[in-house]
Amino acid sequence: MDSSTQSTVFNIPKLKLSSSSGHLNMPVIGLGCAVDKCLRCAVDKSDTDALKLVVLEAIKLGYRHFDTAAMYGTEKALGEAIAEALRLGLVSSREQLFITSKLWCQNAHRDHVIPALKKSLSALQMEYLDLYLVHWPISSKPGEVGFPVPKEDLLPMDYRGVWEAMEESQMLGLTKSIGLSNFSRKKIETILTLATIPPSINQVEMHPVWQQRKLIEFCKAKGIIVTAYSPLGAVGKIYGSNQVLENEALKEIAKARGKTVAQVSLRWIVEQGATVVIKSLNLERMKQNLGIFDWKLTDDDYDKINQIPQHRLIPSDFWVSPQG
Repeated sequence: MDSSTQSTVFNIPKLKLSSSSGHLNMPVIGLGCAVDKCLRCAVDKSDTDALKLVVLEAIKLGYRHFDTAAMYGTEKALGEAIAEALRLGLVSSREQLFITSKLWCQNAHRDHVIPALKKSLSALQMEYLDLYLVHWPISSKPGEVGFPVPKEDLLPMDYRGVWEAMEESQMLGLTKSIGLSNFSRKKIETILTLATIPPSINQVEMHPVWQQRKLIEFCKAKGIIVTAYSPLGAVGKIYGSNQVLENEALKEIAKARGKTVAQVSLRWIVEQGATVVIKSLNLERMKQNLGIFDWKLTDDDYDKINQIPQHRLIPSDFWVSPQG
């Protein structure tokens, strides 16, 4: 990696989580630690070695939030990178970092939540997470974490059982905060009706081509922060699209403002009061992605963004069971 960009260290703003969270401050931008092969269950040493280098460079730039998951197969590599960062003095303590991981559907059962979390902590070489999310609002037959999940193994989630176990994990200090991922308004309502500790986060696909306006409004009213994943449309992945980076309205705004389309998209997300996780292996793009805090979108920019036709770019039809 080019070391010429390493002299700039960005100070990333933070958002306060709900008062029920044990961790009140979450960096607005985090680095996603899924690798390109994770959905093929083929993560190999070259992938994880590259990720470790990226994490170290990201910490040098100022990234403090790192987002992983049991299904990604990158928890061990992230943990090793953070241990190295601590050894090198790039951060003075674990408390300076915000680490998110997620519960995969094979373990989305009351009795499996805490053992799954402890397994993630072991891989990460950590005593606690800052945020633990239910990855999808669906369960499957218990077994090894993997994707795709055979459709005959899909099961409806025991929301009460799973969420009570998530709450217990926070009360035990295994994670400071708990939340959801890929949950609709209706499913969040179900959780809220039975929760003692409400979710602090809902992580979903979000970008100018899929703006999630109603979901954001709902979550704000409930004190839940939305975190955007695939904010650039997950270009290059088996489920992604280039419709964000190739959008003509975003290109016009970027050209007029002297910014990249990626910066415009990320700035728009942050201005919605959301946080964002974005993956990049390129040091210059990692730096550019942090260059969004000293300018704002104009009313004219918003007029153009609000007219963008809306399309969900990451389908979830792989969770649709023939049995309903």
